[in-house]
Amino acid sequence: MTTVTVREATEPPEARGITRDAVRMMVAHRADLSIVHAHAHDLPRFLDEGDLVVVNTSGTLAAALDALGEDGTPLVVHLSQRLPAGLWLVELRRPDGRATEPWFEAPPGHVLRLVGGGFVNLATRFESSTRLWVATLDLPDPLLTYLAVHGRPIRYGYVTRDWPLSAYQNVYAREPGSAEMPSAGRPFTPELVTRLVAKGVAVSPLVLHTGVSSLEANEHPHPEWYRVPASTAARINQTRHNGGRVVAIGTTVVRALESVVDGRRVVHAGEGWTDVVVTPERGAHAVDGLLAGWHEPEASHLQMLEAIAGRAVLDVSYAAASGEGYLWHEFGDVHLIVE
Repeated sequence: MTTVTVREATEPPEARGITRDAVRMMVAHRADLSIVHAHAHDLPRFLDEGDLVVVNTSGTLAAALDALGEDGTPLVVHLSQRLPAGLWLVELRRPDGRATEPWFEAPPGHVLRLVGGGFVNLATRFESSTRLWVATLDLPDPLLTYLAVHGRPIRYGYVTRDWPLSAYQNVYAREPGSAEMPSAGRPFTPELVTRLVAKGVAVSPLVLHTGVSSLEANEHPHPEWYRVPASTAARINQTRHNGGRVVAIGTTVVRALESVVDGRRVVHAGEGWTDVVVTPERGAHAVDGLLAGWHEPEASHLQMLEAIAGRAVLDVSYAAASGEGYLWHEFGDVHLIVE
């Protein structure tokens, strides 16, 4: 991929004086590599009656917690995934100016003291990862109550200040569980959903709880929990049978569906932990289009985009995004890839 110029979205679009669905949307067509510059509220223009969009209704947690190490080191704990048997995957970071940096110095058995009287007990590193720990939480209140009082959304250095959890919540979120917002759906508004349905474009849900995205170069995404309802699987298969397109709203939707699709491109209901990593070599079989955010060319998300769109589409798209000043990351612009 050619060199791109990254322009970070440092604040939500609402703070820039526009609505969620007024962010820019580049539409890339696989068939002829053509590019159209539009806005997210234009999405119904590019979909047809009989198409289906699939959304991830996982809600974002206030997953960042201030903590102290046993030696008094100020730390930030990121809750990544709830595991069975009361265990958690957590990431340890240390304050670094406006943001945080990974912290690797804790030994197994280390106990972190949380603000508000809680504790994080580190058990062991997660598989081969040097970044994530398997841990237990000892909290004085139920999890969501505790996080509402003491937690905040995970934030990285390109976002210059804290924003409330509502800024990181998709309008259709129903089930709290994601460490970070499934951000491709952020431009959706009730009005946009209404206009899609009025055009005859159906909307179906699934759940995939995202873990932390602060992966180092060449790390694969960690396992994440998902649930694809039987009704969504049936709607996808019927849409395909009728000649409609299935458009995923975000790479999390693609990962969930690729975990339950068979060799005949039939999608099944299912739930559990997925370690599927979609690459160009593996291919993508469950969707016909994708709405995604903009990510650095080395991000693992781009392997999935290449599997869906092809390298030529990505080269054209990212060159155009660089030249036109598209904004990146969770508060930024979006990229629609269709036939």
